[in-house]
Amino acid sequence: MSGLRVLELAAIGPVPFACMLLADLGAEVVRVDRPGVDRAFGAWHRVLDRGRRTVALDLKDPAAVEALLRLVEGADILVEGYRPGVCERLGIGPEVCLARNPRLVYGRMTGWGQDGPLARAPGHDINYLALSGALHAMGRAGGPPVIPLNLLGDFAGGGLPLAFGVLAAVEERHRSGLGQVVDAAIVDGTAALLGMLAGMTAAGEWRPERGTNVLDGGAPYYDVYLCADGRYVAVGALEDRFYAALLAGLGLAPDEVPDRTDRADWPVLRARLAACFLTRSRDGWAAAFEGTEACVTPVLTLEEAVEHPHHRARGVYRRTADGVVEAAAVPRFGRTPTAGRPGRTSAAGAPGT
Repeated sequence: MSGLRVLELAAIGPVPFACMLLADLGAEVVRVDRPGVDRAFGAWHRVLDRGRRTVALDLKDPAAVEALLRLVEGADILVEGYRPGVCERLGIGPEVCLARNPRLVYGRMTGWGQDGPLARAPGHDINYLALSGALHAMGRAGGPPVIPLNLLGDFAGGGLPLAFGVLAAVEERHRSGLGQVVDAAIVDGTAALLGMLAGMTAAGEWRPERGTNVLDGGAPYYDVYLCADGRYVAVGALEDRFYAALLAGLGLAPDEVPDRTDRADWPVLRARLAACFLTRSRDGWAAAFEGTEACVTPVLTLEEAVEHPHHRARGVYRRTADGVVEAAAVPRFGRTPTAGRPGRTSAAGAPGT
């Protein structure tokens, strides 16, 4: 992305995540902050803010708006995460910006989208997941829905489609010579992530009751188990050969356990597996299954994950100068690798101001 110039209007969650991805791939990202105002959750976003320069502009000041529009004239992409209509009221909406730069790709990130009955309603990750149908599907049988942090909505359903969308619009611009608006909404992106689940539902392979299906903890061979030391292992033995390796590692013969293809036998099978896992520590089981096809892994904390040999060998995680854990740039490229610039730079101004 070297040579691609991005303007980021400061926001939280999916916007800085998407712009971090662009910066990691070499784009020149300039974030526009409000002068004298601390960013919401600023300390949380230090990792997401890497690779930026910053400029402070009070967009309620006509002179600052004009300064931003001069930046727009030389930009490839502008990304904003305000509620619908806010940029228009500030005088920096798509119509104004595209008039100054017809090649501009104008990325808009919201929870509900630019139109629809809820377009201007407030919301957070949990609300978008709830209304998309994703939240209902996650949780234990008989229990409430389980919140998947804000990974599924903000980042997977929001930031990733935003980054993908603006880059797709830049690619289209090579043919048309024109920019356009990219409307990325968390609820839309989350709905797209539910594609396989929708297909399984239509095929009769997914029940609406939580915790009763193959991928939601209902199947005893795809679940987490408590170990003797109070920690957990994750089991993903979906395929027959992986399941056979699981039983072998636990010291169980196939004829000692119920038929896993019969859902009625799942409670008994789960109890047998649970009793086995309680006989050793988490790390003891990790060592026992190492090198097998059982798909058994320890459930690690973030601090433990940073030190795992696989992650260390690949450089998956690293620490910033002030000790904050961050992940390296993704994806990885064979011919044009990127180091994914760690840390954050700042500037009193930016080119064009």
